Amino acid sequence: MKTSLAQTFQDIAIGAVSRDRIFPSRATKRDIKDEAGAELSNANVLVVRPYDEEMGHTTKTSTLLVNSVLRKEYEALHKEIDLAKDAFIKALRGQSRSKRNIEKELSLAFTANDNKFYVALNRIKDEVEDRPDALLKDVPYDVIFDEKVLSFIDTKDFKTAIDDFIKKYNELLAGSTYFKKGVFTYYNAAQIAKQLADNGFFAAKHSVNLNAGEKMEITTQKELEDLIAKEKEAITNDKELRKKFSEIEKLIQKNVTVREFETYLLDHEELLTKFANMADFRQEVWKAYVESAYPLYKDLLEKHHAAEARSKEIKEHANNERTQWEEVIEIFNSRFFVPFKLEASNRVDVILGLQDMLSLSFVFDDGTEQVSIDRASLLQALSTGEKKALYVLSILFEIEARKKDSQETLIVVDDIADSFDYKNKYAIIQYLMDIADEQHFKQILLTHNFDFYRTVESRFVGYGNCLMVSKNGAGVAFEPAAGIKNVFTKDWKGAYFNDPLKKIACISFMRNLIEYTRGETDSDFLKLTSLLHWKSDSSSIKVSDLDAIYNGLFSTTGSSIDAQRSVIDLIEEEARKCLTAPDGINFANKVVLAIAIRVAAERFMIKSIDDSAFVNSISSNQTAVLLKRFIEVSGTARNEVDVLRRVALMTPENIHLNSFMYEPILDMSDMHLRQIYADVVALN
Repeated sequence: MKTSLAQTFQDIAIGAVSRDRIFPSRATKRDIKDEAGAELSNANVLVVRPYDEEMGHTTKTSTLLVNSVLRKEYEALHKEIDLAKDAFIKALRGQSRSKRNIEKELSLAFTANDNKFYVALNRIKDEVEDRPDALLKDVPYDVIFDEKVLSFIDTKDFKTAIDDFIKKYNELLAGSTYFKKGVFTYYNAAQIAKQLADNGFFAAKHSVNLNAGEKMEITTQKELEDLIAKEKEAITNDKELRKKFSEIEKLIQKNVTVREFETYLLDHEELLTKFANMADFRQEVWKAYVESAYPLYKDLLEKHHAAEARSKEIKEHANNERTQWEEVIEIFNSRFFVPFKLEASNRVDVILGLQDMLSLSFVFDDGTEQVSIDRASLLQALSTGEKKALYVLSILFEIEARKKDSQETLIVVDDIADSFDYKNKYAIIQYLMDIADEQHFKQILLTHNFDFYRTVESRFVGYGNCLMVSKNGAGVAFEPAAGIKNVFTKDWKGAYFNDPLKKIACISFMRNLIEYTRGETDSDFLKLTSLLHWKSDSSSIKVSDLDAIYNGLFSTTGSSIDAQRSVIDLIEEEARKCLTAPDGINFANKVVLAIAIRVAAERFMIKSIDDSAFVNSISSNQTAVLLKRFIEVSGTARNEVDVLRRVALMTPENIHLNSFMYEPILDMSDMHLRQIYADVVALN
């Protein structure tokens, strides 16, 4: 029932329709509403399962690291930078005609990483500043720097052909009247002619003098362009250079994967001299793109530099900031025992909003050495209890994140403390008590663990909010809590003389008290033992004898109205009444039934064994010793043995209970005891 109830709330949390998992075809109905009669939202329900290894931190729990003041200042500081960066990248994309990640490509061109964008921009600052024009700005980036093209250019045959072409080209350039290798090529000259004309140089009646043996004055753009074209033609039309270019063409044409590159190269032969070093060429091309967008580039760098100093201060502040995340870790470390410590490897980035997801590492400490490991490796090394403690840490994160957001939440806790050692169990209880005071939280705690149940009630839940569950063939029922605070002293002991059922239920408590105070050899202890086991004197003990023990133990002078009656007869009568009692928690019923079952079972076995010397020699564990001998002498009486084994299995913990621990009696329906009693009576 407990797990089914928790699962029903979990269905709400994940937005699923509840169904019968064993009989899925059965019609089901789920009706859960809040105090105002409204349906619960899935965001307002958190189910804490006994253990969930997969549960970890989420984007929500990462908010525990966020400092909203620092984040807002940091975001404002970088808002203008982001706008400037977007404009610059957009310009580069348009100029390069590239579909790739511009930021990564530019970073890789000038650094060894794809995430050093600003490092790359700063590295080329002096080289692009005040340049008159971007000579390579029209190179289509994706065409030239395609992976297939680069692979082809890197082949041995192409490298040889390029080397031969460049060697001849440089020879021709060295013999040129006006051009000079690496200083003033015809490409540079054409760009200068265009720049002079565009800026009104010739229109203002200025002229250019060329030094080549004798000075030549150029007074128009056309004169300069014609001279450049003639000089270029003398180089490019050289027969031997054409032959070498033809060899390059043939190599390209053999490779069908670089057709677009071939088409472009036919019209831009001058680029061939750049292919000897593609890394340098790539850098030159990016510089050209940057030069073409120089005002945007300059604006971005200025904004970035201006923000760097304050960004550094903010990051240092964030690094030293104590956040709710640290508070959760402190709660965990101070209350729970585990062999590891938790660290956030990206705490500053999460605080400032640079990353949304928290990245955790774990420092494992075995007392002599520490090592940082990931969560998966940690789980392989932890014990079951330590794994559950780690799971509790995830729960703390989730709850604290909801607390920070003031999120209305119904927290359904399903036996979270089960199988924990007491230190961690009480740590969980303390935390649940802490969050019980949160105005945005309500809790439903589900448990089989009576010690947990009793501790929770004593610390913060209150008796009126404690319920117990009983189940029978008709269904499941919630009933007000009973017997949480010492059922013996607060209920049965005071009703001893007036309620026969509770009188019998007191026997085991009285026997325990005598055992603790006088010992197992005390005559009253032995007499009470004869009412919990079948002994030679069991049938002769009267209610008056029980009254005398009670009065002597508690310094009273009371007496029962049926003082001369056999206690065994009274036990059997009350047990028969229990068979038809209403369903419920029925603490006393369970104890009386357990006593009646064992006495009847032992009487049956002793009669069947028929060996008084053997029976009288039994000094302890009488039921188990009798069962073993009964099996030896009964042969194939399978049905009888099965019944007696159930007696040995289910009755001891219900009989030998005390005021400190009587959990087994709570966790068993008296329906099972009723059936066993009926079966044992049938044996007799």
